[in-house]
Amino acid sequence: MHRTLVINVVGLTRALMGEHTPALSRLAAAGCVRELGDILPAVTCAAQATMLTGSPPREHGIVGNGWYHRDLSEVMFWRQSAALYQGERVWEAGKKRDAAFSCAKLFWWYNMYDSVDWAVTPRPMYPADGRKIPDHWANSPALHDELNAKLGQFPLFSFWGPNANIESSRWITDCALHIEQTRRPTLNLAYLPHLDYCLQKFGPGAPEIAVELERVDELCAELIEHAKREGLRVLVLSEYGVSAVRGSIALNQEFRRVGWLAIREELGLELLDAGMSDVFSVADHQIAHIYVRNPERVEEVAEFVRQIAGIDCVLGAQAKQERGLDHARSGELIAVASPDKWFNYYYWLDDDRAPDFARCVDIHRKPGYDPVELFMDPAIRFPRAKVASRVVKKMLGFRMLMDVIPLTPSLVRGSHGRPVGDPGAGPLLLSSEPDSLPSAPQQSDVKRIMLEHVFDERPGNVTAAGLDSDSQ
Repeated sequence: MHRTLVINVVGLTRALMGEHTPALSRLAAAGCVRELGDILPAVTCAAQATMLTGSPPREHGIVGNGWYHRDLSEVMFWRQSAALYQGERVWEAGKKRDAAFSCAKLFWWYNMYDSVDWAVTPRPMYPADGRKIPDHWANSPALHDELNAKLGQFPLFSFWGPNANIESSRWITDCALHIEQTRRPTLNLAYLPHLDYCLQKFGPGAPEIAVELERVDELCAELIEHAKREGLRVLVLSEYGVSAVRGSIALNQEFRRVGWLAIREELGLELLDAGMSDVFSVADHQIAHIYVRNPERVEEVAEFVRQIAGIDCVLGAQAKQERGLDHARSGELIAVASPDKWFNYYYWLDDDRAPDFARCVDIHRKPGYDPVELFMDPAIRFPRAKVASRVVKKMLGFRMLMDVIPLTPSLVRGSHGRPVGDPGAGPLLLSSEPDSLPSAPQQSDVKRIMLEHVFDERPGNVTAAGLDSDSQ
């Protein structure tokens, strides 16, 4: 077996490769690079599940970063239990071929309680007094404590939110190097999210992106150099490309105006009552799952959505089947935004009635993905002072809200979720090994490609029997 390092540089595209990515460019020049076909939805959880299992969402069950749980009548995003996705994982296929095969899964999603040898993922502590304390979860208490002692506390507030920066990807890089040095896994899966958040915040053509590319490339350089010294093979991949956007679509507001959405009032503020709604949507970047209570109204709702400005298409039962999205978790309909639009989750018609969590970084309460959490409210005159005062109050035990997020979707400049038409703007796959990649790899091929790198195979050299038993 050849030990292999896989670096997930989220948002990396051929268009972004060049003078600001010298390490990645050298890797591509010495090995090979291919555009990687993306899936629908082109979002983190669905893409990662597809790459790790080699199967589409209809089989692994991850139809987005979140969905409506019909058995609970609740929308839930960013859950972490590996029990949520199905299918043989790449490391399980590897162990079938060689019992000595081992794998580290570092910050890839659905990492808790998976069958992998070593797992590390963000997991804050939530004491009953309302605090959110940065922390990570590892699949053994000893590894958790070892990483804390070696690297310090995981910088959660640098991972997501208005203060998202390179420090979280720095910590993950150091974690990957530590695992390499102490565990020597056969396959090491490392996730570097920093570029993705910058692209959503500023847009792919913004001048700020150049320096962020350089920062991510520096981390990749450390990992690649370590791999070179130790004789590891390297794969670098991305999950999707980020497109420039100008404006969003609020489907739930449209549904509310025609009386399809149910609202519950609590303390003078409004909450979406999904279980009582005739129609509602779960916004996830540039796709939205639309759940329709009465099956007889599906075509009526589809025609209504098609007339909304910014909608590219609406997928019904047949189209979902063709796209591999015909899973019970999917909405009865799936709306796809135009390339320059994205879906926000907003359902209120008056900002004064918005729920208290709307102005906070709160990825679990919001019934949809909210990239506006990357921004500090520009109306706050002294944001650092406000945040500091809130932190002091929380430390003193006072109940308070970290309500510093604006309700301004127009701030968002980049999004993803729909397959891109331009290959140069889509995801990439790089290998340190020349001629080791097929001409047009899809994300469902990544599992097989990882195994080929470990077991010294090349595209086309795996027997049909081998694929059936090990790789699919």
